[in-house]
Amino acid sequence: MLLYQPELGYCYNSDSVFLYDFISSFKPKGRVLDVGAGCGIVGLLVARDNQKVILEAVEKQDVFVEYATHNARVNKIKYRLHKCDFLDLEIDEKYDYIISNPPFYPEGVTKSDNDMLFNARYNINLPLNDFFKKVSQALKPQSHFIFCYDASQFGEICIALDKVKLKVIDVQFVHPKSDRVASLVMIHARNGSKSRMKIWEPFISFIDGIASPKAKKIYANARTQSIKCQL
Repeated sequence: MLLYQPELGYCYNSDSVFLYDFISSFKPKGRVLDVGAGCGIVGLLVARDNQKVILEAVEKQDVFVEYATHNARVNKIKYRLHKCDFLDLEIDEKYDYIISNPPFYPEGVTKSDNDMLFNARYNINLPLNDFFKKVSQALKPQSHFIFCYDASQFGEICIALDKVKLKVIDVQFVHPKSDRVASLVMIHARNGSKSRMKIWEPFISFIDGIASPKAKKIYANARTQSIKCQL
């Protein structure tokens, strides 16, 4: 998949590729909304590999709306893109899946002066409680919310999801190395589910300084080629 990105500013990283693989393991179908689409990577990869997906996305930054639209066209993927803040999105029909790699840098972290980076990285732009409340309003009954977040905030995530009656069903922690704490957590939550939480085997992204076999397999399946340019 060709993915055009801005020459300067925020670019996607391994979090998005790992999240795409995690989402695809649930074989999504129906109406899928990608929240905070950026250049479109997560939603476009999911739609490419899951033919029963009807893809929509929401993105508030003009530059990313342009790149995501271009990437959908280049890769011949049908795409409905809403240009607005997710919290302001008007829900005309509820979704089967909501997926997201949202901004998750917490309060207290030194913030970038670059507007693109600030909006893409820091959760002040999409606070947990507001984010999850909107997700719960936008999902059909018995539907799915799949996203990634900073692993150190897992406790707050569970509390915030419980407030809006979304239950964590599957969790996988991503570790940069086997002797390092998890840096990322990928979560599958559902509304109306009575299932118990399943903790997946930890995902180690690097072994002996190179990508782990699992990471290599995900990169191979994604088949992404990034092109930094000015559209």
